[in-house]
This record gives sequence, C-alpha cells and structure tokens, in this order.
Amino acid sequence: MSTGYPDRPSGTASVRAVVYDAVGGPLEVRTVPAPVCPPAGVVVDVAATGVCRSDWHAWRGHDPVPLPHTPGHEWAGVIAEVGADVPRGVTGFAVGDRVTAPFVLGCGRCEWCRAGAANVCPDQEQPGFTYAGSFAEQVVVHAAATNLVRLPESVDLVAAAALGCRFATAFRALTGVAGVQPGEWVAVVGCGGVGLSAVMIAAALGARVVAVDVSPVARDRALELGATEAVPAEGAAEAIQALTRGGAHVGLDALGAPSTLDTSVRSLRRHGRHVQVGLLLGEAAGAPVPWDLVVGRELRLLGSHGMAAVDYPAMLAMVADGRLDPARLVGDRIGLDEAGAALAAMDDPTVARGGMTIVVP
Repeated sequence: MSTGYPDRPSGTASVRAVVYDAVGGPLEVRTVPAPVCPPAGVVVDVAATGVCRSDWHAWRGHDPVPLPHTPGHEWAGVIAEVGADVPRGVTGFAVGDRVTAPFVLGCGRCEWCRAGAANVCPDQEQPGFTYAGSFAEQVVVHAAATNLVRLPESVDLVAAAALGCRFATAFRALTGVAGVQPGEWVAVVGCGGVGLSAVMIAAALGARVVAVDVSPVARDRALELGATEAVPAEGAAEAIQALTRGGAHVGLDALGAPSTLDTSVRSLRRHGRHVQVGLLLGEAAGAPVPWDLVVGRELRLLGSHGMAAVDYPAMLAMVADGRLDPARLVGDRIGLDEAGAALAAMDDPTVARGGMTIVVP
C-alpha cells in the first residue's frame, strides 16, 4: 500500500529534517536517521506541517528541549509503518491511513488518558519538544491508539496540518473551557494562528468577536474570518468595554505576553471568563494580573492546553459540513529548506500576519 511518498518507501534508512544544535543556533536541513517505529506507535510520512510560535519559544530557549533538535508539532500525513502493538482492523490503523494527532500525546495508561483528558497527561510526549518533531519527512506518534486521529477524505492534508495545535487548541479553549454561547462577546487578543482560528470558531458558534492585534493586516484578516470588530492593541481594553457596553463575556489571550494577558482580563465584564492559551514562558511566566478586577468583578481565570484526540470528532464534523474552514487560515506554503527562516522570522512579533505558514516537506 502507498505511503504517500512513492519515491521514499517505508523503512527508508534516512530522512531530511530541520535541525538546530544550540538554543537560537542555525536551523539547518540535514539528512538524519529515519525514526524507529515504537511497538505502540506509528511512523508517519509528513505531508504538511505548520510553523508555530511554540516552536519558536523552544528554539529561543524559553521551553527547554533536548539538543540537537528538530522542531514541529502540528502536522498531517500518511502512516508509513505501524507498531506491532497498535490495534488493526476497522477501529485500528493501517499503513496508508491519512492521519493527524494533537501536539500533546498522552501515555494512554494514566487516569487522565482513561478519562479522555490526554491533553493534561502527566507522562505526555510532544513531538518537537520532548523528541524530534515534524519539520522532517517523517515523524513518530507514540501511543497511537490514544492519540491518532483518522482524517475524513474531505479534509485536505495541508488544511489538516493547521488542526493539531492552533486550531484544535482554539476550539477546545472556546467550547470545552470557556463554554462560549451564541450572542456572547468574545475578545480575541493576538491574531496569529491561534487567534485567527479562535475568531473563525467563535463566529461559527454564534458569538460576536472583537479581534485585537498590533498589525492592521492581522486585524483585516480577523474581519474577513468573522470578527464583528477589530481594534489596535493600544487602548484595546477600553475600546472593548465601550464596544460591548460593559465588557466581553470571554477574553482569550492567544499570544502569551504580559500585555495581552492584561488586555484580556481588563476587557471583561462582570462574571467574565479569561482563557489563557498563549504560553507565558521565561520572564513572562511571572506576568502580573489585575487582581483587583478579578476579585471585584468575580472574574474566572482559566487555562487551556491543546485538545485530546477523543474531542476531535466534534471539530471535524464542523469542518466536514462547512461551518469551519481551516484552509482559509493557510497563508504561505513553503518547502523544508525555507522552514528555518520562517521560524526565525518570529523574532519580530510585529511582522504582519495574514495566515499560517505551512511547510510541505
């Protein structure tokens, strides 16, 4: 059966991958040994993989990773090899299946995984963080029975590469954590990949969305994707309070910076819900919170971390019936040789963002 790469059959001895040897060091494409298939896992031929700010955090040393290292954690592809312990048959997986997986891979054994919360598994693995990621021709998925998601034929592999981190993270943050309801105001602070995904999803859920970003290009994209209003970052909390006549019901920090956290919390109405999605790492981990407002307005502060594979069907159903279209979030499509430069370009957070950059190895 085809692996999706007829010129690179399963069992190949080497693959091409982006590698860096030191924090902030050169991002080089090298030929490396092909990954070994674990008994309970699979090896996937990567058809497409996203360039995400979380990978930039790891490269810059904000999130420690083993070195040398290959980044990449949101991808879609075709199974090339299946471990001996992976279930087969109708409910299992086989070579040739089109798949994706969350960026958090649960162990499949603990109480959290058994309860369907693999996204908070204490023994989790993460491609691109705990082991070599998807900026490569192949990537490994551990505990495949827990973590693999079979893709409908109607979902394009390039669009599916946007699902595993930013889109799925935004979906769970809005549906499973914030519980957004039709007619509510949602403030999305930071309109990169997660933020633009959140704009599209919140609008599809019937919410009214105010998008916040420093970039006019990003604000315009947010309006195209369903935002009701889009405002600059400076003075955003006050603007949202005025636009919504009392504040947003839900505020989502999609970037992860002290300023975006502060804006989200200050934009909320009484009994509002703040959801922290963007990573606050390094010095930002100690970001201050306006606790006077949290107490006085009885605000709720919530964290959201990815989404487990068992929760994908609801999202994929909305993609399949057209209510959500992740393909609209895809901007540039580049080759593996350009992936390092695209990741390094995230050093400047003010660079105009019109969509996700997808690497096609």
